[in-house]
Order: sequence, then structure tokens, then C-alpha cells
Amino acid sequence: MGCHTKRGDLSLKKGKHAVSVSLISLMICTLLLSACGSNSNSSSNDSSASANKAANASGSANGGASGNAAASAGDDGFNPVGDYPIVKKPITLNMFAPQLPSIENMETNLFTKFVEDKTGVQIKWDLVPNDALNDRKQLMLAGGDYPEVILNGNLTKDEQMKYGKQGVLVPLNDLIDKYAPNFKKIMEELPYVKGSVTAPDGNIYALPQINECYHCNFAQKLWINQAWLDKLGLKMPTTTDELYTVLKAFKEKDPNGNGKADEIPLTGSDEMWAGNIAAFIMDSFIIDDHADKDSGTYLQVKDGKVDFVANKDEWKQGLTFLNKLYKEGLIDPAAFTQNADAIQQLGNKDPNIMGSITTALISYAFGPDDQHPRHKDYVTVPPLKGPNGVQQTPNFAGIGNSQFAITNKATQEQQIAAIRFADYLYTEEAIVLEEHGVEGKGWVKAKEGELDMDGKQAKYTLIPTDPNQTVHNDGWEQIGPSLRTYQYRNSWTSKQDPLAEGGYETRLKRESEKYEPYASKEMYPTGTFIPLEDTEVAAQLKTTIMSYVNSNMAQFITGSKEIDKNWDSYVKGFDGLQLDKYIEIYQKGLANG
Repeated sequence: MGCHTKRGDLSLKKGKHAVSVSLISLMICTLLLSACGSNSNSSSNDSSASANKAANASGSANGGASGNAAASAGDDGFNPVGDYPIVKKPITLNMFAPQLPSIENMETNLFTKFVEDKTGVQIKWDLVPNDALNDRKQLMLAGGDYPEVILNGNLTKDEQMKYGKQGVLVPLNDLIDKYAPNFKKIMEELPYVKGSVTAPDGNIYALPQINECYHCNFAQKLWINQAWLDKLGLKMPTTTDELYTVLKAFKEKDPNGNGKADEIPLTGSDEMWAGNIAAFIMDSFIIDDHADKDSGTYLQVKDGKVDFVANKDEWKQGLTFLNKLYKEGLIDPAAFTQNADAIQQLGNKDPNIMGSITTALISYAFGPDDQHPRHKDYVTVPPLKGPNGVQQTPNFAGIGNSQFAITNKATQEQQIAAIRFADYLYTEEAIVLEEHGVEGKGWVKAKEGELDMDGKQAKYTLIPTDPNQTVHNDGWEQIGPSLRTYQYRNSWTSKQDPLAEGGYETRLKRESEKYEPYASKEMYPTGTFIPLEDTEVAAQLKTTIMSYVNSNMAQFITGSKEIDKNWDSYVKGFDGLQLDKYIEIYQKGLANG
């Protein structure tokens, strides 16, 4: 996952983009990593007609415990769809969710109180520490000790299919059709959503958090020291050969002016979001979706056919180029082992020794504020053209895991209340209050003349918070299903100068615009369901194959394995890893999508 939030994305930051505590405290007020959707009142009113139409429609064949039976059994206790409160008499739902360390108390939380009053749904929390969420989730689903509602379960596609087939998770299709006009509208207006949440059996078992993050889509970036380019009279590199020339000059021509050869031309870290040092460069040879240690498939799609990339001649060419950079001291040797803390320390050295860095966010190294003006020296390098004319970047847009699900512990009335509760969370009113707290404390309506990221009249303005405040009780941050469209995210007041303090969101958007024209058409699509019968094998094969590729990649780049001498044996090694089966499974997943 830059967005408009004082807390949001960092607190939940995907587990896979682990950031140290010290880095979080540095970034917490400056990394604007979220936002929201459509005005609550208009959302409710605009959708009333379609909601009433949906409520009268006949159910689909996928029903489970929902559908017409649920409607006739429970509708008497509810107000019309689109009206609040949802229920005529309060109803209690047990909900599973993470307890974030930055939230004081979910029971007394201001947004909890607001949403309970708004909907009439009283929440009985089943909370688990955020870092233990996945383990607890798996134990409770396997053991049968789960509540009626999973509000925020980080449910993988494998889990949705497995527990949907077992009947643990209720199919939501009919419930959505009758009682969730906001989510129905989302599926109509954002075509990629329906395919990303619909399992191969045609059922929707979980609802997602939709966060249209433009700079997240093009996370695989290289940031370069423009001040050094200017000092040495160098142009922005446009090809891999030109990058080599620039990095060599950074190493040999003392751009920091201290008379020492202490410059590090290129660094990175697999612990950072999109910090893998090889991926950006490899894309100039063949698509590489391995942005960090926990992501990627090493697959490509050409003319509908899935194929593996890490055994191709183009991959070998990329490794040869990376090895050349490493042998000549142009790649930081620590880039393969250091964590995000080390990057922060590297960025704070005096004088500056960092020539370029692979990462989604320059703020991993330098705080984007007036106290750390060094950040202003860096700009992104557009995708480089390789020796074969390849010029591309991955596009990570799409929906991976989903959050909200209803279990078979819920009665028919609880199912209706739960889906309508979730549908409310997709309104703009809910999203603003959930993430930023009450109006006048965390945010205000923008004044006339305050501009958004597109230079248009803004809709909302954040109120700066105390950077030393690490705990709050105003909202849920980004817990549960929600909608943050590009348009919503852009609607918050933003500094028009991307280098000014408070202009970081604008900067990330503008830097990402350099990448969009080069979005790969060959990348294996994110958010694809793998057939249930293949999920366990696919997970095992992926883990083994990626480990093999990553280990050999590091050895080839650093020279502990000679590429020319060991390439054939490396390729042959895939014979024992069931690579053909791996490709076959992902081909089936693509066909199901």
C-alpha cells in the first residue's frame, strides 16, 4: 500500500511490508497512505431506489442460508434498505477484528459508538493482537470457535474457497443483491472488483477493502539523487547502459564533495516495500513482479499463455548486467541483507552517501519534511529501456485478500444486519469518520480555494496531529471493508508544491505518472483465484520455486556462482521442483478468472 491518513496504511501495513518502530514514528505523520469514497448522505439517498428494487428482486441460485428465505424470515425487523438505523430493535453481532496497538479501546472507540448508534447493530468484539491475527484466524476457523462476523480477517482466496466449500463462510451473493446497494454499485462502476471477489464456484464469500492507491500500483521505483546528477553534469538515465554510466560516475567522481570514495551508487532492501534491488533493473530485460521478499510469482502471460520467466535467456542477461554492477562496486553489498532501519541510518549520514535507492517510498530513507530537506534531492527514474528494447514496469493494481465475511453461526436476521452493516462501511461518511475521527478534530471540510492533488477545489482538509501521539480512540483506521477511490483520495487538500512539507502525496502521484505509460501487459494478474483443489500444492510449489530463484539470484549477482559456468545447472534444477505443475496450476487460475 501514499494516502490521506494520519495513521491508516502504516498501522496495517500488509504485514509483508514490515517497517521498524523507529521508522514508523518517523513516517507516521508524513506518509499519507489512504482515503475514501462517496458522500454518505448522497450515497444512501442515491442508492435507495436501486436498493428497493434489489430488495424486491428474486434471489440467485447461489443462496446458501441467504436469499428469499432470509428475506421473508427477517425483513419485518428491519427498516427499508438505505434507511438508518438498520434494525427496528438493536441487534448484537459478535465480530472478529485486530486490536491495533495505536487504538486505545475498540469498545469505547468514538467510531464504534457512532456506527452502533447509526445502524442499531451492537458489536461484541472478538479481538486479537494485529501481529497474531492470521494465526488466530486459522485456528478458530479450523476449530469451529468463530463468531458470526469476521469484520477484518485478511482472508486469502484459498481460505475463502476452503471455508466457503465447507459451509463455514456464508455465500453473500443473494444478500448483496437484496441488501447491499453500495457494494452492488461498486461492482458496476469498478469492473475489476467482481472478478477479484468471485470464487471459481461463482460465490462471493468475503468483501474487500478497496483502496485505489495510484502510487501503490506502480510501487517498483528507483529514486536517484538529482543534485548529484546536476553537479556531475549528467542527464537522467533512460537505458540500462546510461544507468551504468551514472552509477560509475557516482562512485568515482566524488559527488558529495568530501574527497573520499564513500558514495554508495545504488542501494535497497528486501525489507522495504518494493525495495528489492534487482527487480527494477530486471524489468528492462523481462517482467519481474518480485517487489519484495513476500511477493511475486515469476510468471508472465503472453497471448493468454502462462510461462515462467526466471529460466529465460532474458533473465540470464539481466543477471549478467546486475553482476557487472556488483563486481564494479556500484551495488551496495548490504542491499541483500539490510533492513529498513539500516536504510534510515544510511540516509542520515553526513555528508550524504546515497546515490540511488530502489523503493516505493523515498521516506524510508529521508523524512519528507522541512527537518529533513535532503529528501528534495531525489526524483524517480522512469522505467529504463534494456538492450533488447524492453521498457516496462509492473502494475500491482487489484484486490488480493478480502476482509469481511459472515459465518454459519449467524442467524438469518444476523446475516441481513451484518451485510447491511458492511454495506454502510462503504459510504464516504463511514470512511472519513472511521479513518480520521470526528469532524473538527481530525479533519474539516475544505475552505474555498483549498486545492486537491489535481489542482481542483478540495473537499476535505486534514487537521495536523501531534506527531508524538501514538495512541488514539477516534476511529478504526483501516479496519474492515471500505472504499477509497482515486477520486476520493485526490479530493483531500494537498500542497501544490510536491516538495513542500505536506506535499508528499502530490509528489508520489506525480512521480508515479512517469511509470503508468510503461505498465506491463505481460504481468500475471494480481488477485487471481487458484482452483481450490490446487491451492495447497500451488502454495508449496511457489514457496520452493521462489526460494530457489531468490537464492540463486543473489549468488549470481554477487558472483559466488558464475553465471556462464552454472546457468545450465541452475535451469536444470527446476526439473526437480515441478515447474510444469506450477505453470499448469496458474494457467488454470487464469482461465477461471
